[in-house]
Amino acid sequence: MGNITLNQITKNFGDVQVIPPLDLQIDEGEFVVFVGPSGCGKSTLLRLIAGLEDVTSGAIQIDGREATEVPPAKRGLAMVFQSYALYPHMSVRKNIAFPLRMAGLDKAVQNAKVEAAAKVLNLTDYLDRRPGQLSGGQRQRVAIGRAIVREPAAFLFDEPLSNLDAALRVNMRLEISELHNELKTTMIYVTHDQVEAMTMADKIVVLQAGRIEQVGSPMDLYRAPRNTFVAGFIGSPKMNLITGPEATKHDATTIGIRPEHMTVSKTEGIWSGRVGVSERLGSDTFLHVHDTGLMEVMTVRVGGEMDVHHGDTIHLSPEMDKLHRFGADGLRLG
Repeated sequence: MGNITLNQITKNFGDVQVIPPLDLQIDEGEFVVFVGPSGCGKSTLLRLIAGLEDVTSGAIQIDGREATEVPPAKRGLAMVFQSYALYPHMSVRKNIAFPLRMAGLDKAVQNAKVEAAAKVLNLTDYLDRRPGQLSGGQRQRVAIGRAIVREPAAFLFDEPLSNLDAALRVNMRLEISELHNELKTTMIYVTHDQVEAMTMADKIVVLQAGRIEQVGSPMDLYRAPRNTFVAGFIGSPKMNLITGPEATKHDATTIGIRPEHMTVSKTEGIWSGRVGVSERLGSDTFLHVHDTGLMEVMTVRVGGEMDVHHGDTIHLSPEMDKLHRFGADGLRLG
């Protein structure tokens, strides 16, 4: 259960095509993350899978069955939205049980499913509370619980953490990942945050302007980005992309080096520059280096204890085996 196949799917809004012909295979039990900048089509693609948007052309199959024209309620999928969409006048128990009541299930069956979902989500002590008495993270868990009790073929998450503060986002990220490990159910997760994509996904789908730029595991995309767009999007801080004579020396139009793949010295190196802002995070420090003659600002990752100050001149040496080369079309070379 949970195999989803998209075959030459397109979506038009009027005369504007927002999803050009697109193929994608999502396998049973995978945690797949759609990631890309705002307006790249990731939420639209999720809504096409859910049936909340009509496909302009192409076909969707769910577990080998044609689903393109099947209404959302009959696709066997459960969606968790950015807003919790809970009923404020109902208890947590009734919110979670709502889809089961709508399906006409026996009360005893409803209670058993609700209790099981609450146990998985650490909500057992909150079943008699109302949403207004819960934290944002707890409310999101209630929304997930409402999806769990439906026992769907796949869960669809549309930026579910964007309403939470930074600390809660990290906690919920871990909780959703643990939930996937426990349930082994297919999950498709939309986010604009590449850190969420890297830390949660089995497989990442990078989108730009409705097109798939690359599909692969987080480390596949990190080690071998297919083009300069993926290279600049995946990784935090993002890869330094350098054009001009330095790239030409490496038989490329653009070369890329990640901030963590350079050594820093105060006495010698291949490139030199002046330290601007230093972002000290404890274990790591990110240096924003100016006046290298390579790019406007280069980002370098160093140990948190490194003694370097604003205005210092430093020397940088890239790890040559970690240098990425791209051609005039932006595609990876070699």
